[in-house]
Parts: sequence; structure tokens; C-alpha cells
Amino acid sequence: MFTEFFYVLKDKGLEVSLTEWITFMEALDKGLADSSLDRLYYLGRMILVKTESDYDKYDLAFMEYFKNIKHEDEIPAEIMKFLDKEGMEQDKQNIDVYSYEQKRDMNETKRMMRERISEQKSEHNGGNYWIGTSGGSAFGHSGRNKGGIRLGGKSGMRSAFQVNGERKYVDFRHDKTLDIRQFQVAFRKLRQFSSKIDIPRTELDLDKTIDSTCNNGGYLKLEFDKPRKNTVKLLLLFDCGGTMYPFMELCNSLFQAVHKANHFKDVKTYYFHNCIYSKVYKTAECEYGDWLDLEELFRMTDKDYKVIIVGDAQMAPEELFDVNGNYRGPNDGKSGYEWNIMFSKKYKKIIWLNPRRHATLSGSLAWMEAEDTLAGIYNMYPLTVDGLKAGITKLMAPR
Repeated sequence: MFTEFFYVLKDKGLEVSLTEWITFMEALDKGLADSSLDRLYYLGRMILVKTESDYDKYDLAFMEYFKNIKHEDEIPAEIMKFLDKEGMEQDKQNIDVYSYEQKRDMNETKRMMRERISEQKSEHNGGNYWIGTSGGSAFGHSGRNKGGIRLGGKSGMRSAFQVNGERKYVDFRHDKTLDIRQFQVAFRKLRQFSSKIDIPRTELDLDKTIDSTCNNGGYLKLEFDKPRKNTVKLLLLFDCGGTMYPFMELCNSLFQAVHKANHFKDVKTYYFHNCIYSKVYKTAECEYGDWLDLEELFRMTDKDYKVIIVGDAQMAPEELFDVNGNYRGPNDGKSGYEWNIMFSKKYKKIIWLNPRRHATLSGSLAWMEAEDTLAGIYNMYPLTVDGLKAGITKLMAPR
């Protein structure tokens, strides 16, 4: 029973154990789903999904497996078509038909709705019987009826397919590509590098305050700590152009997140194309001559700078290994590989964030030789929620 559903869940990346699956089967045998697709959806999610970050995977699997099963409360497309619009303006609505005190059992309401679906042949607005907009009907939107069912408009009836069809949990996925808010949250963790100033304790310590208040019988007891001094110095290097064009918006989000933060002592941003050579560029256009010598950058920054390199590491092998591999600028006698080795030895903490990390395809394509090589020089992470979290943890590590 539902064996294929088990494999669809696994295919979507859900780690469902046999114990959990057996529990799910036992729950079904006991009738806990009550022959309802909605209850089946929530029952399965409660038993089979361990974290909100996997809700989206479960929704996709559920939709794929049960896509051909007709839901008893499914609204015909022709009715949804005329519901897919705004209700009438307030001054044109029929106030007299509003129902403010309607009390009705949900099962009875659903039964009545199914009757309307079978009877209704045309669009209705402003009344109190048919499915429509405005008015006092129990079915539709933009009207008034306590105990009714909202259909269309800004939200819809909460059936299983409408829940997962919205993909409302996609932002919870740990493998989701990042946005600016997630970058900002991750960078706040770097505050742990900040040192405490030797001055009076004037900064509210929320965690200690909560603990002390609980230990004080619920009576508020404020706890303070010394304020932190921003000591984190950050060096950002972005790969620009070519295969990185699809990720320009993502890189811009990271750039904004860093420069909107107020917990860094210093932030320096430079650019490169494909590979770090003898020079880094001052702007994302990577124009010839608008650069800074790498050795000059070394003199401007000390080994304690935390370094984040962002790039997809996609290039032909000769661009990395040949002393003449840099076709956009000078090589200064060293290959890209040699310049990157020199760069990696300068700073104590470096991570590389890759928007299309191909760790599972190691060495299978010629251009991936460069990625494999750079991943051997730097700690390389995918540019996802989990990847950034792991990268920031690496930057925070004592060694």
C-alpha cells in the first residue's frame, strides 16, 4: 500500500526511515486519515517529515504521487475562472444580504458547497446563495459570511493540493539558493570574533536576562554585559562575467548584505574573472587596467582578514595551469594555480562559495578539473543555506 509513494518521497530527498514508514502504515490502518486526502496529507507530514526545511520536498512528492486523484472539494475550472478576480467595490455591494451571525457545521457547509457546484452554471456576484464574489454567500470571496468557505481571492480553501501547490515552504529548504536576508543572518554570526571593550557593562544580555528572570521567580532581573568592539576584517572577491552572469543578482545580494552590516571593522571588495591571477579588479566590469596588483593587496591586508571568494570555478584547464592562461590581462610569470597557492598561504581563514558546486561529478568533465583543483586549495562550499552556514562556521573556527 502506497509503496510507490515511499520511493517518490526518497526521490525528492526526504530521509524517511522504515520505522517511520511502518508507523505511517499503522496510522492508516487505524483509520486516522478518515478517507480524507487532506487528513492523509497532514498525517503523512506529521509522521514522515522531521523538519520544516523538508516540508517543500514533502509537498512536491505528495503532489506528484496523488496528482490524478480527484479531491471531493475540488472546484471546477470554470467556476475558479470567474472567482479569479477582485470583488465589487464596497459601495456597490449588497449590504442587506451579508450574513454576520451564521453558525453552521463545517461538514454541512461542505455538503452545501458541493450542491452549488453541481447546480451552478453561470457567474454570480453580490448574492447570498451561489458561489461568487461579495454579497453574503457562504462560498466565494470578498463578501461577509461567518462559517463560510473562502474560494479564490487572496487565499483559497485549504485543501492538500492548494497547500502544497502554493509551495509556501520553499524558503525553508536548506538547499535553497540564498537571498539577502539569509546572508545578513549568516554574517551576524561573525560577530563572535568581536572583542569586548574594557568599559562598564552597559549592553543588555537578553539570554542572561531571561535565565535570571526565570530563576528569580518570574520577577524581571536585567543582566548586562560589556559592549563588543567590531574587530572582524573581511575581504570579498567575486568572479564576474561569463558563466557567472546567471548569478549576478545573487552576488549583488551578498554584496549588499555585507555592506549593510555594521559589525565589520573593515570590508574590502574586489573582482576577478574565472581565476585569481596577479591582479584583482576594482569594479565588476573587470576592465583592462582598472586593477590592483595582488602583491599590493597583500600589503594592504594582514593575515587576519577573513576571506570569502564567490565563483563557479568553471574554466578550461589551461586557464588555471598555463602561465599564459589569463587571456584578459597579464600573468606576470605565474599560472593561475600558482597565484592561488600564494593567495591561500597569505590568509588564515578563506572559504570559497560556489553557486554551482559539482562535488558529486568530480572530474567527469574537462572544465571540472579546475573546480576540483581549486576545491583542493580552498575550503569550497555550495552557495546554499547549508553551504553558507558551514562556510561561516569554518571562518569562525579557532584554527
